[in-house]
Amino acid sequence: MKEARKRVGMSIEKLAERTSVRATLLRDFELDDFSKCGGDTYARGHVRNIANALSVEPATFLDLYSTEQTKAERPMYDLLMENKVTPPVNQKSRLSLKMLSTISASAVVLVIGGQIAYTNFQSAKGSSTKSLILSTTPATTATPTPSTTPLAAVPDSAVSATPVAGAVNVAVTATRGDSWLSVSNASGASLFSGRLIKGQSQIFSDGTSLTIRYGNAGAVDVVVNGTPTPAPGAMGEVVDRTYGSNSVN
Repeated sequence: MKEARKRVGMSIEKLAERTSVRATLLRDFELDDFSKCGGDTYARGHVRNIANALSVEPATFLDLYSTEQTKAERPMYDLLMENKVTPPVNQKSRLSLKMLSTISASAVVLVIGGQIAYTNFQSAKGSSTKSLILSTTPATTATPTPSTTPLAAVPDSAVSATPVAGAVNVAVTATRGDSWLSVSNASGASLFSGRLIKGQSQIFSDGTSLTIRYGNAGAVDVVVNGTPTPAPGAMGEVVDRTYGSNSVN
């Protein structure tokens, strides 16, 4: 440290001002005496600050400090004692027998009180459940929203994994994104209403005709009666299409 300080032309007093370390301690440090700085942790902090103030890589000073100042390992209890983390062995415990008794009694009261409160809560909950079961007031039914589940029952002949011979067959695949579909037959009955997730396919069949509304027409590919057709519309566009037994688009 002394050599580094002299190399930059800095006095002890100036170094003390820059590092907030007393000049007397700095003189001790230059004599390899770190016994008055409050322990190893504080010493390393001072060494690092001094290195920065003298434009020296802190690791250089810290390595030298470790090499020259490291002592034999001390018991953990001694280190804790030095940093005032634990009291000396001969120091009496501050917890008296009376205090321990008070804590134990309070814990018992809390446990019993908690059990009573829990029992009352369960009883009240049971009464509320019975009241709800016996109530004759009809519950309000929320308005359903489009989802991946069909909103109406779908006849087996309307939605299938394979085309039906002699019928109108329309296979829809959500190739480029999700698309909401509404499918009805010639009589106007709803066969399907829901969302087709990207990557999913569905085949719709009817003996006469099918009308399909595409909620995102550009996202799907359509095969009508075995013939691939162009996308029914653009991305985000809502399009209605009607298909018959002779349709190919």
